[in-house]
Amino acid sequence: MTIRTLTDWTGVVGTVMLGATAADGGTRSVSYTLGGESDLPFLGDPPSGHIPLVAFELCDDPAIWPAVVREYAGDLSNDPGKWAKAAEADYGADLVRLSLTSTRRKDFSGYAALKTTIQEVLRKCRLPLIVEGSNDPSIDSEVFAVCGEAGEGERLLLGTAEAGRYRSVAAAAMAYHHAVVAQSPIDINLAKQLNILLHEIGVPSDRIVIDPYTGALGYGFEYSYSVMERIRYSALKGDTDLAMPMISAPTDSLTVKEVRDAAPAARQDIAVKWEYYTALSSAIAGAAIVCVRHPRTVPLLKDTLAALWSGQTPGKV
Repeated sequence: MTIRTLTDWTGVVGTVMLGATAADGGTRSVSYTLGGESDLPFLGDPPSGHIPLVAFELCDDPAIWPAVVREYAGDLSNDPGKWAKAAEADYGADLVRLSLTSTRRKDFSGYAALKTTIQEVLRKCRLPLIVEGSNDPSIDSEVFAVCGEAGEGERLLLGTAEAGRYRSVAAAAMAYHHAVVAQSPIDINLAKQLNILLHEIGVPSDRIVIDPYTGALGYGFEYSYSVMERIRYSALKGDTDLAMPMISAPTDSLTVKEVRDAAPAARQDIAVKWEYYTALSSAIAGAAIVCVRHPRTVPLLKDTLAALWSGQTPGKV
């Protein structure tokens, strides 16, 4: 039996390929196709498109990482390569997202170390890789050039392009054949405008993943959810400037007051639940990739997404 909705959509979400296997000239164990949906999330039997993916996010300098994750991960948080390997072998993540937090140090100049870190993560973990580069426009060009070159041939997802700073990451993505995260501050019109800007400098739609920015549950998430829904509606109605898959990173969930002030014995459980419910809601709103930082969130989220995808009622968390 095929379940149909009452709306006859005329558009479809475009596709983006991530990860290059040996057949594609890369070394990843799998490649993913994002997008392809012709309906709202999880509708249809089977649903259109592809099941949302869960990315585990780690960093190269844990000094500014959520304390609850550092407490849980221990020494792993000091070794990105080993941490990425654990994400694949132990946590069960679909992808790894490497956040280059070292670039936030004052007077950063460690470009060679960045390249080594990225290559080490790629060597020890064979999952497709998302790389979150600099937040500083003054070093963007060098940082993103290093990221692009270090992952050449692996079809990475590079972030982040923003309205005021998108040329460097776009240039690296085009030069080394990667895709781009296009992030806008919870506004559908700004999301569309940024995609148009990327198109104008030569980034094709099949290399763009929209990040509408995700607040934590209870801390503005309803605005993020609404914008994600509107982006999906616009794509299905035929707006090709918004017909790209979305990524959501509700990573502020682990630093909310309820987690920070929780009793030590309960802090880990509260952190996981806060992140889980925010990430799950993002997938229901239409995200093709949801990024989480707590290792325990990964299997919980994957099990729930698999149940929803197959039309079953997921268990309680």
